[in-house]
Amino acid sequence: MNRKILKLAGPSILANITVPLVGMVDLAIAGRLEDAACIGAMAIGTMLFDLLYWNMGFLRAGTGGYTAQAYGRRDFPDAMKVLVQAVGTALFAALFIWAIQYIFVEAAFLIIDCSPKVEKLAKVYFYIRIWAAPATLAQFAFKGWFIGMQNTISPMILDVTVNVINLLLCLLFALHWGMGIPGIALGTLVAQYIGLAMALLLMFLYYRKLFKYINLRASLKLREMKNFFTLNGNLFIRSLCFLGVYSGFTALAAKYGDNLLAVSTIMMKLMLLYSYFIDGFAYAGEALTGKFIGARDVSSLKKTIKWIFVWCIAIGLVSTLAYLFAGEPLFRLMTNNETVVTAAREFLPWLLVMPLMSCIAFTWDGIFLGATASAAIRNTMIISVISFFACYYIFEGKFGIQALWIGYAVHLVVRSVIMTIVAKREVINRAFVN
Repeated sequence: MNRKILKLAGPSILANITVPLVGMVDLAIAGRLEDAACIGAMAIGTMLFDLLYWNMGFLRAGTGGYTAQAYGRRDFPDAMKVLVQAVGTALFAALFIWAIQYIFVEAAFLIIDCSPKVEKLAKVYFYIRIWAAPATLAQFAFKGWFIGMQNTISPMILDVTVNVINLLLCLLFALHWGMGIPGIALGTLVAQYIGLAMALLLMFLYYRKLFKYINLRASLKLREMKNFFTLNGNLFIRSLCFLGVYSGFTALAAKYGDNLLAVSTIMMKLMLLYSYFIDGFAYAGEALTGKFIGARDVSSLKKTIKWIFVWCIAIGLVSTLAYLFAGEPLFRLMTNNETVVTAAREFLPWLLVMPLMSCIAFTWDGIFLGATASAAIRNTMIISVISFFACYYIFEGKFGIQALWIGYAVHLVVRSVIMTIVAKREVINRAFVN
């Protein structure tokens, strides 16, 4: 079982490592352009795309679970139907996002409280990067499908290609050519379309024998889309709840000024750095959980869950030690602004407690997705996002911006507890009734 887990988790981890590295490079570039306003603009600009794209996270999550179960049944026509439905939904969603982009941005800045300079730079970033929407969303679908097919090599190739090209182009456009924030956005735009081309190439190389099962007209009929939309409707609500936490975190941090917004942005990037290792095992858990539920293999399903948790808790422990010794040096890699670095010192202890507080929740997410337990995921996230905002407003008067971190920690505990309680009903029992 450990060999199976590592075979799937290893490539995902290698791919995931490139994601925070590119994000950190983007922030580091912004941190060296002018002042803290550039970091704040990147934070707000990225948050705007989170508001749009995280809502579409079901394109990866839901696609992976359904595909894994079809793979477990060896039902390849159904697997290809899921891919067609996911990619079709992605392209339609991208067109809709293009249509509402101006209204969306103007409405967002009626709520977001930031300096005029941050707002101006964030809008410049957004209006360039938005044209990558079809490529970005279609890649969500392809990556979820690859994972469901027990193939994490292809998503690794895809992510490494996109992120390395993005990194190189951002350095070229923003620093070498002096384009600044627009250069970062342009680098991301070009990289996303190269990524889409790579996804299509991987499909042809590895799965062209399955193309005979593609039936566009039949797959996109409303009756055929019913199950897809039922699952993904719940995951859409889950994504909204995630947005409530992460975008709410950034928006609330913005009201404390550009320096503390920069601190909070970098801290969140560093805190989630370890989660990309956890996600590799969560993806393995998703793929194997779906496969064994589809095959009705209860024994292997239980072994999968046991060993996935062993690996993830171990990563949490190692990450805590890493942050203990490298917290401030990592922060300094992100910015050379001494005012921001000094302000960050009182927040660094959060890096020591978050890995173990979050690893259980992150691990259950992958397992529940493989089981397509979308209603349970939805309900858990609704309760957890309520807990986040409740804790913030309860403690903000006494602790100020630290209340954001208290709320974030509490929402992780809530997720972990609820999913642990309902796991037998929502995951294990599905292998009996599937």
